[in-house]
Amino acid sequence: MKTWFITGVSSGFGYELAKQLLEKGEHVIGTVRNKTKVGKLIAEYPETFTCKSLDVTDVPAIQKLVEYSFQKFGRIDVVISNAGYGLFGAAEELSDAEVSHIIATNLTGSIQLIRSFLPYFRAQGGGRIIQISSYGGQVAFPGNSMYHATKFGIEGFCEAVAQEVASFNIGVTIVEPGGARTEFRYGSAKIAHLMPVYDNNPAHAFLRMLDAANGLAPGDPALMAERIIESVEKTHAPLRMVLGSQALTNTISTLKARVADYETQTELAASTDFPVEE
Repeated sequence: MKTWFITGVSSGFGYELAKQLLEKGEHVIGTVRNKTKVGKLIAEYPETFTCKSLDVTDVPAIQKLVEYSFQKFGRIDVVISNAGYGLFGAAEELSDAEVSHIIATNLTGSIQLIRSFLPYFRAQGGGRIIQISSYGGQVAFPGNSMYHATKFGIEGFCEAVAQEVASFNIGVTIVEPGGARTEFRYGSAKIAHLMPVYDNNPAHAFLRMLDAANGLAPGDPALMAERIIESVEKTHAPLRMVLGSQALTNTISTLKARVADYETQTELAASTDFPVEE
């Protein structure tokens, strides 16, 4: 039996992960901003589900809750940094407050959560960190610039941290789901104050994607949660895990195009080096 700490369990992947783990008899410490959405889990699993209120933009609150959790349970095996949301709109349509809040939630909150766990994981001889990102941490679309900024950012952070902590038996996995039928797309997505000048611009193409009448996302959140849970049993934590065939196809094609572009720059890159001394 493992003990899991998961942020954002009131909906989407977080809820599905918590539900499946509790059904398996695992212990779950789940954070929410509104406990009413997880009332059923609280009632059904009073002995194994610890639900705590947390706003991940409150760094001292993160640190306090992590300390409390280790003091109460002694050991936590897995932390899943899941809390986050999507913000849609062209860059100039976003307010300063919207920009600051999504960075504080998706990027800074995730960074501080992981940092808070590291000394405890070292002290107990290991642990597993799972960061829920998106294939939007590798592939960028117009109208989603700040979401991509946070996901590209957290992936760079996690990739570096994975190398720093591997010798302490701490594994890091970045999960990159494709579109899934969760509240992230159909309910919790935030939209900027749109400007008519962008109405016929690719920046507003997301409006079609957010309308369920145009077809639902292909990803099954329950199956994605299963794959995430299964990944913890792998003896060497996979650094990245893409969920969804569409996401994988788009990611591979984007990375191939990026590498091809870099390969055209050999002479340009070399032209800025000091001459080789003979």
